[in-house]
Amino acid sequence: MKRILLIVASIFAILLLIGVMIIFQFNLRALLEPGRMETLFATKGKRFIIRRASLAVIAPAPPYKQASIKEGYKLFGTDCSECHGYSGRKPTDAGRWMYPRAADLGSADVRRYSDRELFWIVKNGIRLSGMPAFGKVESDQQIWNLVHFVRTLPANPNPNGEGARH
Repeated sequence: MKRILLIVASIFAILLLIGVMIIFQFNLRALLEPGRMETLFATKGKRFIIRRASLAVIAPAPPYKQASIKEGYKLFGTDCSECHGYSGRKPTDAGRWMYPRAADLGSADVRRYSDRELFWIVKNGIRLSGMPAFGKVESDQQIWNLVHFVRTLPANPNPNGEGARH
């Protein structure tokens, strides 16, 4: 019995030592780009949490999609362009120096989110990321308008830069 306790204590001590070593390797500075493992774990964890959270009751999307996109375009200019840029593809200085950086809204990463997940993100924000929650300042319909507009952003960046949308 003592031998088993000694083995368990040794394994615990080794795991504790490894955990302490990992913690000391973790860096909170936002000046450096995150490492591959940090990015992988953060991305997978964020996606899992957003997917699970978006399964909750979400307001239905407005029925008139073209009108919704038009309204979303107007709202995007006031609510989102400060960080994501007017094109939604090229972050402003503020968005570029956040950690994590403001997303390229036409990227494959963003396109992998469902409409429900994007709605949840815009409404609730993402803590510790710079993405604010708009649920207390915009109606559900306005949030859907933003989601519909974001879906119209081209997959390829505008080769002429920021000037295309104003």
